[in-house]
Parts: sequence; C-alpha cells; structure tokens
Amino acid sequence: MAEGAFGSPVTVALTGASGAQYGLRLIEALVAANREVWVMISKAAHLVISTETEAKLPAQPERLAEALTERCGARPGQIRCFAREDWMAPVASGSGAPSAMVICPCSTGTLSAVATGASNNLIERAADVALKERRQLILVPREAPLSEIHLEHMLSLTRLGAVILPAAPGFYHQPQTVEDLIDFIVARILNQLGIEHRLMPRWGE
Repeated sequence: MAEGAFGSPVTVALTGASGAQYGLRLIEALVAANREVWVMISKAAHLVISTETEAKLPAQPERLAEALTERCGARPGQIRCFAREDWMAPVASGSGAPSAMVICPCSTGTLSAVATGASNNLIERAADVALKERRQLILVPREAPLSEIHLEHMLSLTRLGAVILPAAPGFYHQPQTVEDLIDFIVARILNQLGIEHRLMPRWGE
C-alpha cells in the first residue's frame, strides 16, 4: 500500500476518566490496523495520563501528533491531533467528520455533555456531530458505582444510537497481565468498529 494510503479515519478522544491506558492502546491498535487516527485529548485526560502511565504527551497538537506517532510506530500523517477548541477541525462538521468516533475513556462529565448536546469543546462537538449524522459513536465509561444520572444519560445515548461499552474486562480468557485486561476492552471496541485484530480470540475460536 502506498505511503499515506490509510483506511478510513477513526476519531479517538480521551477524557478525564481513569483508564487512559485503554485509549492509548486503542490508538496503537488502530495504527496497527492501518487506519488513520484523529486524536483529541482533554485537559483532564492529560492529567490522568501523567498519573496512570509513564507517557509524556505534550498538549500542543503538532507535538502531540509527533509523540503519538513515535509511541505507536505510525507512518507520517497517520495520526492527526486537534486542539480542544479547534472549531475548524474536520470533526466539528458533518461534512468533514469520519464515520466512527470512540471516546475512551469517557468521563461521566463528558457523558453528560454528549447526552445533552452541550458541545462546549471539540470532543463534545465531534460526538454531537456523530449523533446528528447517525454515525458510529462508542463511549467507554469507567466509573463505579453509577448514579441514576449516569444511567439515564447512558440510556438516552443508547436510544440515540450510541454504543455504551463500559471498561469492564472479562476473565474468561484467563488474563495473565494488566495488558491482557486492557486488550480485552480494546478488542471489544475493534469488534464494534468491524476492524480485524489479533488482540484476543473471539468467543468459540
């Protein structure tokens, strides 16, 4: 495949919930699947990343793209990053946004904003675009316990066509490491996106 010829873009947004490892691993997996990846990381997510991982990711979009490209072994141009208020980014419009978006991890604040159409930043706007255009939107919350507010927002989003995929790994594959647990969730996301992977076998294989 010619350089720069990637599969259709997938938008990945990381917000301020625990579980930054899921989002970072998802980006790696999408790169490995030769998909173009459009990335947005909230201010709170940068704090979570620095707390939960050893990754040092700059906030400035161009430098962030360079850091993620090196981290994931991506090809030039395969990863694009957008600032939190870059309203000219393609994800801000139905005419420019790709067909799939994943918010991983998804904070309950972001969950609320998306469910109510707040669109206060680019992540929320991109999710709003996905909903209004009837495109694939996957939210990966990591919160426990869940309040009635959280559950109502999840139900509202499900009725609007979004997929709620909690970061709740299973154990039937007999995980041996934390990475195995992370890959379980990332594999489920990739399954939803219809992207082939070898992170773990499907049930019955």
